[in-house]
Amino acid sequence: MQRDSMHYDVVIVGAGPSGLAAAIRLKQLAEAEQREINVCVLEKASAVGTHILSGAIVDPIALNELLPDWKNQGLPFHSEVKEDRFFWLTENGKVSIPHVLLPPLMKNSEAYVVSLGQVCEWLGAQAEALGVEIYPGFAAAEILYDEQGRVKGVATGDMGVGKNGEPKPEYTQGMELHANYTLFAEGVRGSLTRQLEERFELRKDAQDPHYGLGFKELWRIKPAKYRKGHISHTLGWPLDNQTGGGGFIYHQGENEVAIGFVVHLNYKNPHLSLFDEFQRFKTHPLVRDLLEGGERLSYGARAISEGGIQSLPKLTFPGGALIGCAAGMVNVPRIKGSHNAVKSGMLAAEAAFAALGEERANDELVRYSEQLKKSWVWQDLDKVRNVKPALSRYGTLAGMAYAGFELWLGSFGVRLPWTLPHGKADHDSLVPASEAKAITYAKPDGVLTFDRLSSIALSNISHEDDQPNHLTLKDASIPVAYNLPIFAAPEQRYCPAGVYEIIQDHGQPKLLINSQNCIHCKTCDIKDPKQNIVWVTPEGGSGPCYIGM
Repeated sequence: MQRDSMHYDVVIVGAGPSGLAAAIRLKQLAEAEQREINVCVLEKASAVGTHILSGAIVDPIALNELLPDWKNQGLPFHSEVKEDRFFWLTENGKVSIPHVLLPPLMKNSEAYVVSLGQVCEWLGAQAEALGVEIYPGFAAAEILYDEQGRVKGVATGDMGVGKNGEPKPEYTQGMELHANYTLFAEGVRGSLTRQLEERFELRKDAQDPHYGLGFKELWRIKPAKYRKGHISHTLGWPLDNQTGGGGFIYHQGENEVAIGFVVHLNYKNPHLSLFDEFQRFKTHPLVRDLLEGGERLSYGARAISEGGIQSLPKLTFPGGALIGCAAGMVNVPRIKGSHNAVKSGMLAAEAAFAALGEERANDELVRYSEQLKKSWVWQDLDKVRNVKPALSRYGTLAGMAYAGFELWLGSFGVRLPWTLPHGKADHDSLVPASEAKAITYAKPDGVLTFDRLSSIALSNISHEDDQPNHLTLKDASIPVAYNLPIFAAPEQRYCPAGVYEIIQDHGQPKLLINSQNCIHCKTCDIKDPKQNIVWVTPEGGSGPCYIGM
């Protein structure tokens, strides 16, 4: 059937920091030049901000440029960082790393503890006040191309389709949104972004992308333990020296603390359970003493881009551009990406606005890439380009020593002339289960540590039971014929939501996909050894509904 369509000057896919910053900047430029420009933002979550999950400590450098008066406009920055500590953990102890030893780049002065979801909600309101049309609950499910093969917009997914692919009584057809330019701000491992990378060979000159999986729980703690503006970061236990990652503790809202843990997805041991490593982290005295007597409020997990500048794809293609974490602009050692995401959105908006002023459409926004390479975003990523590869190559201890050496040199204006390669792709890093050490995890106590199902109950997941499975397999035989005998079915352990289970069906092993548990972290799409699992967007409005995260 012919779908209804609407035309906009710019369509933006994703209402995260980069997408909303691009929308706001477009409207600011139009207002300054007294030009009309119509901008649409599609957001797959049921409301702006409810799919956003981040630590988060935010450097306001980009927001200072985008909205200089944000301090007087109610931006929900909980508190400025007042105390910043860094620890190396052993199983029952800790070594405090003096702040004076940390390179200036690693310090969090003038940064803020925030809920990035709440920040995006606020940014969405600013965008709508400027006339941006934002449509939450509508997932961009298909890229549209014109006769010349250029991107001309996106189509939203059909609503009311059953598991069998047939329309249900409440069926509503998706709509086509045509645009002169389409900006993709899907976040990490976007499903449409992957299609664009393949069609336009955007990764031809880039290294493989690399990722981490970040966990976060929000706890209400006893008032006597709350310290506004206090943050801590950790390395070491419970991970071994060859497995990258670390923890964070951020005193967030009033009497609330964010407990988080990140595991780099190039880990080797297929027996590693990422969720259980996070639970173990909370049993360390540093964390346990803080949380005792508290109440867990929320849980979530999300993949994090860690490839840095080596892994950035070509950012532009005929008809559009990649912005923010869709491209991969996280500064790994700083554990920050929203400042780069906002700035990239601003630069893409300025390039699109200039092109529209020249009455161009659906061509390549070359100016965006050029200006990004001249901006502080590029400098931010270039300074830390060797940190993640060093951790992967030399292990956490030696890698940290190397990284500290290079970052200190950088603080004096010295740039080493080499760029370290990342090594194997995340999906290709596992060793056979027979060659790896088995790991035994303690049962959760239900007070400090928990199981997956009780955790995702706090993610407020909503998926229609009768909708097509959005976790698709290229070859249904691979999970049992390959993953199970060689890697002991690692999808059961890298998924943070209990989506994948090996069950017995008439005496034979079978992979069961509990898609209703999915919290849209994208880890399966990243880590599956054969790249056999492909995450596609479910019905709009599906997925987690994070509150205060």
